[in-house]
Amino acid sequence: MRAAAAGPGPVGLGGVSTSVTKNAAKEQRTSASRPPGPDARPAAGNRPWLRTGWMMTASGWSANQFSALLGAYRSELGLSESTVTGLFAVYVVGLVPGLLLGGPLADRRGRRPVALTALAVNLLSSCLLMAGSAATGWLLPGRFLTGISAGALLAAGSAWVKELSCPPYAPDAAAGTAARRAGLFVSAGFASGGLVAALIAQWLPHPMATAYLPHVALAAVAWAVAYGAPETGRRADRRRSGTGAGAPARAAAPDWRRFRRAVLPLAPWVFAAPAVGFATLPGLVDGGLAGWRTVYAGIATAVVPGSGLLVQPLARRLAARHRPATGAAGLGVITAGLGLAVPAAAGARPGLALVAAALLGAGYGLALSFGLTEAAAAAPPERLAMVTSLFWTAAYLGMLTPYALALLSRWWSMPVLLATGAVLAALTCGALAALHRTAEADRTPA
Repeated sequence: MRAAAAGPGPVGLGGVSTSVTKNAAKEQRTSASRPPGPDARPAAGNRPWLRTGWMMTASGWSANQFSALLGAYRSELGLSESTVTGLFAVYVVGLVPGLLLGGPLADRRGRRPVALTALAVNLLSSCLLMAGSAATGWLLPGRFLTGISAGALLAAGSAWVKELSCPPYAPDAAAGTAARRAGLFVSAGFASGGLVAALIAQWLPHPMATAYLPHVALAAVAWAVAYGAPETGRRADRRRSGTGAGAPARAAAPDWRRFRRAVLPLAPWVFAAPAVGFATLPGLVDGGLAGWRTVYAGIATAVVPGSGLLVQPLARRLAARHRPATGAAGLGVITAGLGLAVPAAAGARPGLALVAAALLGAGYGLALSFGLTEAAAAAPPERLAMVTSLFWTAAYLGMLTPYALALLSRWWSMPVLLATGAVLAALTCGALAALHRTAEADRTPA
């Protein structure tokens, strides 16, 4: 910049211009050799969101690796059905405070420190679960820490990935794609973690310990890759805007009305559907799969989120035409999946159960895409992590569905409970459409 300013001028100042040009070139070489600061704006081709996306994959992996081993814990370690289901639910008990604390903390302190700390705890939780193969007392704190760390990582990491997918970091990215991208990385972790853990548990020695090694490696690599990603949170915003750390923040309020109408009714179904697909259905139909129960559970765990990934092009097309249609379609597919699960459970039919799991996974993918997009649309930039954490919290309440079904099965058969779930999903779909029409009517001038 200084060379450009000194260039034009009297001929007698040519020596000064040359000297300034050399100094500017030297400064440019020096700055190029320095590592970028936390608020550096990388070129679009660098894809900084990809560096943070692997953290989300590690979070999804940590959640589902345990789900695929539920049967193995019963057969290998002799844990009861209620104990195994309780350990599954403990994840949600830890996840909710992780989400509720991690989101606001990421808005105040920045995405980077919260996400990196959460990923380190996530890695530690897998180490505790590995120790649980020798002393089952480690399983409870391991699952609880998995929930807390995954919650904080989902809250801070989702906002980090979304912001790195928008200008100035990704000038050509569409807003809808940016909001959905974190969900894609989480789904990839869901699909991979369960299948890999199941295959290891089936064929490798010491399965209750070795099944967690891939996540330990993935989390360590993801931490190292994300460490150099730029900060996008409020501290970076204040420095770029020139305001001091003590400057009063005038944060815009989220659109809570939109959040209540568009996000909250659908959110619990986001994870209720896949939880039924990979945690409840396999145990209902695997009676004739002696010796292959763990592999079957791993396949189901991969099919559910894998279907969620495959429907993302459809989710984009639906959102481009009519955004609420994505949420309605998701609930409709979940209704169909639960309806198909009824004969699968009643007749103990593993093949039909996998088809039902695929439908539940497709509904999950559509619902997750809609929920993340609507949550981002309802949140001002300085409240993005907090609003996103509230969506994830409401969504993950659906993970308690297998535990609720196990309790209710004392009084009603599982096919009856699944049929009831299908009716409730259909009613939610109708309620969501009615709330959207009411919102449209409120926005229409008289």
